[in-house]
Amino acid sequence: MLLIIMRLMNINKGWEKMDQIYNKLVRDNIPDIIKENGEEPIYRVLNEDEYWEYLLLKDNEELEEVRSASSTLERKKELADKLELIRAMAEYNGFTLEDIIEEAGRKKERNGGFEKRLLLERVIK
Repeated sequence: MLLIIMRLMNINKGWEKMDQIYNKLVRDNIPDIIKENGEEPIYRVLNEDEYWEYLLLKDNEELEEVRSASSTLERKKELADKLELIRAMAEYNGFTLEDIIEEAGRKKERNGGFEKRLLLERVIK
């Protein structure tokens, strides 16, 4: 018990550093930014299968950040993150971002866009 109390006291005085666990995909420069802030990043390079799975997890994370953005400026920044993620996902699958944009254009031409804000409630058969 005394050891636990002493440990808490040391932490509160800044004598012991605490780890913050993330286990998430980050942009390439993030480890350098962490070092510039005087902290030590612990990271590894993902293999192909892991990379795809973490891209999918990151997609969910970015979607939540878009949803929770409290201003249009913040939403713009989160959408930029989402776009960078789409670029990475495209490249993983052997496409460029331009390839994806072209495909989106073909789909829009065929199926339309979302400008009319249509909500399909049901189809009567």
